[in-house]
Amino acid sequence: MTQDISPSGRRRRADAQRNTEALLEAARKVFATSGVDAPAKEITDLAGVGIGTLYRHFPQRSDLVKAVVRSGIDSVAETGPALSAEHEPVVALAKWVERFGELLHTKRGLASALHSGDPAFQGLPEYFMARLGPTLQSLLDAAAADGSIRDDVAAEDLLRAIASLCQPVPDRGVDHSRQMVGLLIDGLRYGGRRPG
Repeated sequence: MTQDISPSGRRRRADAQRNTEALLEAARKVFATSGVDAPAKEITDLAGVGIGTLYRHFPQRSDLVKAVVRSGIDSVAETGPALSAEHEPVVALAKWVERFGELLHTKRGLASALHSGDPAFQGLPEYFMARLGPTLQSLLDAAAADGSIRDDVAAEDLLRAIASLCQPVPDRGVDHSRQMVGLLIDGLRYGGRRPG
């Protein structure tokens, strides 16, 4: 009898995890195109689940917004070690910064909610720095150690600079922000010990 219960329990947990992931991915897409006030049905239709499933996992809209932001932050933080393993330090740094920029661009649809003063979002800035700061600092340290970039840049300062450069500019698209961030990364090479 316990054998029947255990597999079904695992199956339910796996289904719940899949539903959560589907809802987060759908919400990310819907928020980017329609904003955080998009109808819940638009999210559930895209995720292929019912409204009840959405509210079971995310009782309040703020719960869903917060989960989308956290999952994006986690995803970017987790790419750091993989990039370091695959690329030389300065290339890993540049690729990670590009991923970070993509996160900031997708967050534009969430900006109004995140800056609304809702207490549900109070811990996100600290979470942002706690998750991304150490990853970026590790990438900076590796690139500075091999002389590819200057060694006097702190992760927190660079995160803030990139976030500023990714702010929307009237009559300019995402490509403009990417170009500005690219110039910033090129500037890090100035003062590095490695030629070229």
